[in-house]
Amino acid sequence: MTGSSFTVRRLALTAVAAVALSAFGGVALAQTTLTIESWRNDDADNWNNLIIPAFEKSHPDIKVVFDGVAPTEYDAALNAKLEGGTAGDLITCRPFDRSLALFQKGQLASLNDLPGMENFSDVAKSAWSTDDGKTAFCVPMASVIHGFIYNKKIFAELNLTPPKTVAEFHAVLDKIKADGKYVPIDMGTADAWESATMGFQNIGPNYWHGEEGRKALIAGTAKYTDKSYVDTWTELASWAPYMGDGYQAQKYPDSQNLFTLGRAAIYPAGSWDITTFEKGGDLDFGAFPPPVLNAGDTCYISDHTDIGIGLNPKSANLDAAKTFLSWVASPEFAGIYANAAPGFFPLLNAKVDIKDKVAQEFVSWRGQCKSTIRNSYQILSRGPTGTPNLETDILWNVTAQVMNGTLKPADAAKKAEDTLASWYAPHKS
Repeated sequence: MTGSSFTVRRLALTAVAAVALSAFGGVALAQTTLTIESWRNDDADNWNNLIIPAFEKSHPDIKVVFDGVAPTEYDAALNAKLEGGTAGDLITCRPFDRSLALFQKGQLASLNDLPGMENFSDVAKSAWSTDDGKTAFCVPMASVIHGFIYNKKIFAELNLTPPKTVAEFHAVLDKIKADGKYVPIDMGTADAWESATMGFQNIGPNYWHGEEGRKALIAGTAKYTDKSYVDTWTELASWAPYMGDGYQAQKYPDSQNLFTLGRAAIYPAGSWDITTFEKGGDLDFGAFPPPVLNAGDTCYISDHTDIGIGLNPKSANLDAAKTFLSWVASPEFAGIYANAAPGFFPLLNAKVDIKDKVAQEFVSWRGQCKSTIRNSYQILSRGPTGTPNLETDILWNVTAQVMNGTLKPADAAKKAEDTLASWYAPHKS
């Protein structure tokens, strides 16, 4: 064999060895790919451009793929994947019963021993824990806060200041209505959930005293027919003259559009609307918390546990998935997520610097008011098959009817209580 042919053969063998090493002992073998299942398809860009790159930078051996689907399709799609064994490694968790049901079926793993879970309080973990609080199955990611968003230009034009009491709130509404150029309260009732979520669950905690009232409902020592609930619906009924012509046919996107165009003064809000309005152009807006009944009263806010993320116990990449979940439980993730999605607030016990001014206004209320969550989400909406769901079938429906003037507040309260008493032992007479 000539020297030249030997050299060629040696180079060829070296190339083959390099390919083999790459395939079996190098990067290609070490790389693990994780898939996240999520209903938040509206923030896919944040995951793909900000969150995932930050994780992959410090974990180059793990690749993450975000698989978001439409919120209305998520539950059915996820259940089909879980049943068929094709679900991703990481499961984005809705709060309370839907995720609890997945855990009870063995489709979410316990995360009690996951490093990072110590960063969350029991309240933060409550939406993704068993009823006794002993087992957590999702890492809490964020909450949303309810309140009111207002158009600063309109308030300045009419010489208005954000109200602190219900009486001040109505005085502001009267001035806006008397001026005649703007819709005082930008809300429609056509979608029903808007009435209950940004109406009933927004202002209600000031009437039923937040967690005290919510836990009393669960214990059966309070009922929906109590004065605090009737008064909440009574206040919502009083909004009707301020909600603009045709509000009964107004849908959620209509409400968003009306406010974005600068034609409405006050928007009963969830903090998730911040990004929508900031993308709407030059709109200058601020926020104020739900007005208290009387000056000096303790204020309460709905700081609702909204989204978590859990582990598919059938994942083929359990160690890598746990590494990602521990990172989600870190201040680094919380800071990225809170600033990528203004209005979604971290739940971990650490200070996070939120740069968005309106989001910072919302989260500042945690230091002024007592936090609670929506009162029908834990336990009370899990009636047996054939029973109307307290949240989606009853509270949505009766609140919209109250605001439409077709149902009296006391009758709404009776319907809610009768539904609960039909199956929930603590409310049976």
